[in-house]
Amino acid sequence: MTEKQPFYITTPIYYPSGKLHIGSAYTTIACDVLARYKRMMNHDVFYLTGLDEHGQKIQQKSEEAGITPQAYVDGMAVGVKELWKLLDISYDKFIRTTDDYHEKVVADVFEKLLAQGDIYLGEYSGWYSVSDEEFFTESQLEEIFRDEDGKVIGGIAPSGHEVEWVSEESYFLRLSNYADRLVDFFHAHPDFIQPDGRMNEIIKNFIEPGLEDLAVSRTSFTWGVKVPSNPKHVVYVWIDALLNYVTALGYGQDDHANFDKFWNGTVFHMVGKDILRFHSIYWPIMLMMLDLKMPERLIAHGWFVMKDGKMSKSKGNVVYPEMLVERYGLDPLRYYLMRSLPVGSDGTFTPEDYVGRINYELANDLGNLLNRTVAMINKYFGGEIPAYVENVTDFDADLAAVVADNLAQYHKQMNAVDYPRALETVWNIISRTNKYIDETTPWVLAKDKAKRDDLAAVMAHLAASLRVVAHLIQPFMMTTSNAIMEQLGLAGQFDLEGLELAGLPTGIKVIAKGTPIFPRLDMDEEIAYIKEQMGDNSAIAQEEEKEWNPTTVELKNEKKAIKFDDFDKLEIRVAEVKEVSKVKGSDKLLKFRLDAGDGEDRQILSGIAKYYPNELDLVGKKLQIVANLKPRKMMGLVSQGMILSAEHADGKLTVLTVDSSVPNGSQIG
Repeated sequence: MTEKQPFYITTPIYYPSGKLHIGSAYTTIACDVLARYKRMMNHDVFYLTGLDEHGQKIQQKSEEAGITPQAYVDGMAVGVKELWKLLDISYDKFIRTTDDYHEKVVADVFEKLLAQGDIYLGEYSGWYSVSDEEFFTESQLEEIFRDEDGKVIGGIAPSGHEVEWVSEESYFLRLSNYADRLVDFFHAHPDFIQPDGRMNEIIKNFIEPGLEDLAVSRTSFTWGVKVPSNPKHVVYVWIDALLNYVTALGYGQDDHANFDKFWNGTVFHMVGKDILRFHSIYWPIMLMMLDLKMPERLIAHGWFVMKDGKMSKSKGNVVYPEMLVERYGLDPLRYYLMRSLPVGSDGTFTPEDYVGRINYELANDLGNLLNRTVAMINKYFGGEIPAYVENVTDFDADLAAVVADNLAQYHKQMNAVDYPRALETVWNIISRTNKYIDETTPWVLAKDKAKRDDLAAVMAHLAASLRVVAHLIQPFMMTTSNAIMEQLGLAGQFDLEGLELAGLPTGIKVIAKGTPIFPRLDMDEEIAYIKEQMGDNSAIAQEEEKEWNPTTVELKNEKKAIKFDDFDKLEIRVAEVKEVSKVKGSDKLLKFRLDAGDGEDRQILSGIAKYYPNELDLVGKKLQIVANLKPRKMMGLVSQGMILSAEHADGKLTVLTVDSSVPNGSQIG
């Protein structure tokens, strides 16, 4: 057997200022799925998670609670580990930045970077948000507070948190010296940041405007790693926090075998998109300063939001993993989270969607397939699974082809960490197998002794397909996967490398009576239950609510970005419809006579006839037109511009109008 390839996967280390919620659960489960998949692909996996336990906010929280900071974080760590146990997280190490080995390496690294000139002592003055643990310039503030004389006395950060003026001596990290090198690295490794597009955002938003040096120490609080050569300074969050990814493996310590192995293997970091900047700029530059290898992949996922916006207790829309696991079991939660968050964008949580996926995808599609298969094998073959034989019925080959194609796609999507598409391939197999039952009609075959071989082939193909499905869902839904294998009479050993439909063992007997793996839920009752729990003040308090931050919004443009100068070339005007008629010989075109403020009316032809069968309804409406589009001939008629319209997701189209009080010819823009 070939030597196992090392694979290192990390979550961000979570800041325990409050109990963790469904967002943190998503990241941790997502990393767990990848760790389990890589183990099943015979990689040597090291999975790291943990807590970022230093900082001013922790010190303040502990003071409010009347306990020491250490006692505060100790209690929080217990709660997080209990949650990870509930979610069946298969981590290999749980790091805390208060661990003595970590603190020592942080201090050593700080002094090393200071000695080589990558850290220097200066003074920082600026607006500081304790909640964000970040400094802001006045121009970066979302809102500014002034006194009676107009002097700025405070403000609100982009996150929505209040800032305070801080002026203190500080050490700085020389990011500016490494900006060009970082951009060169990005261009040489276009897949480093995933999903696509986020690297360009980082370059354009944070590097091109000019990368400033970063304040990396504080003197206004004491809860943190002290700078050995200047102990009044505490190492500020990002050097302390980011180094966890290497200290957990033994970097800078006597026992560095894990570091030597796993950091020199394949390294994946997964973070929420809100902390991508720190991981894509500060962390790579720190690695350059330390002359360490770069990670292979930095995955920045989106957020789960609610139908009515962000989670808020006042809205009654907060969701906690504990409640969902207690009510419905762990597997539905893991499945839902991994299936419902599209790569590169946010996902929307609704109780209706949650219960619906359990009923329709898990109970109907997968559960019924297993129930029917076990029942038929018991009924027709006394529980013995017939030997797998290819191409007996007319439908065997197509089923086998669908399974093979989706197996290949599954591995492709898992390696791309695109879980929704990976799970879609599994459900393609489930759907095709359910269709296979309808095609082969085993209840009809059973009535004809001459069709005994056909019936045997059908049962074997059903069992073989379910075996494949059980393997593919194992990283996502361990209990369900094990239950399928158990009901099929197969040992619970999994190996994805050589998985194929034809790999069904012989001499296997299914369970005498199958049990539904996902009992159907009462939709109305369960939706009502989740909604009630979301508004329950007794629920575990959510970590500080994320405020809207426009700088982190992922813009979903279908075309590449343009400059204002490009837009300014367009002349968009208000134009009133005077006359409109169908163009003879065309099913698509309408001919408009419009007053667009030209002194005389202009003519525009527009291919919107099928959307406006009663075209005269448009007479008198004031439309938006592109006025400076070069005239062109259509069907022998001149068209002097273009009418603007909006295309709906359902394929409908609506012309864009303006208020009737706006004068004809008015410029829009």
